Amino acid sequence: MFGLGTPELIVILGIAFLVFGGKKLPEIGAGLGKGISSFKKGIRDAEESVPGVKEVKSLKEDIEKVKDATKIV
Repeated sequence: MFGLGTPELIVILGIAFLVFGGKKLPEIGAGLGKGISSFKKGIRDAEESVPGVKEVKSLKEDIEKVKDATKIV
């Protein structure tokens, strides 16, 4: 994770605690979590709205099944 270890993360969290305070950190974390989940949902919706994406995914799955079925043990 970008070369950050436990001590570095503790220092970053300590500085964030000093800057924002104990009451504001949970609100910031909740907002960040909602933003990330909204971003992921938007990406997923965009992928599903593009014509042919589902067909390509199912075709890839079918090809993998055939490859697995034709392997000689």
